[in-house]
Amino acid sequence: MRDASRLAQVPPHTLRYWENHFGDLRPARKTGGHRRYSRSDIELILEIKELIQRRKMTVAGARRELIDRRRAKSGFDAPLTRPAGADGPHNKLLREVRKELKAILEEMGRQ
Repeated sequence: MRDASRLAQVPPHTLRYWENHFGDLRPARKTGGHRRYSRSDIELILEIKELIQRRKMTVAGARRELIDRRRAKSGFDAPLTRPAGADGPHNKLLREVRKELKAILEEMGRQ
């Protein structure tokens, strides 16, 4: 933890706090309970630091921003494309399911 704390230039208690509030930040535990941060953990810590300390976001706002970034990377919001001649019933069903999922996400965002 000391190395990760030193790299990110944040106190160890801040890293522990972020672990509790950001689900993706889960360092491996060595014997004795010591945390071992991977490269991706360090990159996530630096992203969180950027959002919270430099962009002055709240923890909840930073969490939403990271979720939106992950969603954009996964292509979930990308337009649905289909190969030529693939207008079968399966694709129609997939488009309907996607439409319903978007509606559910919008509903959840309003609450």
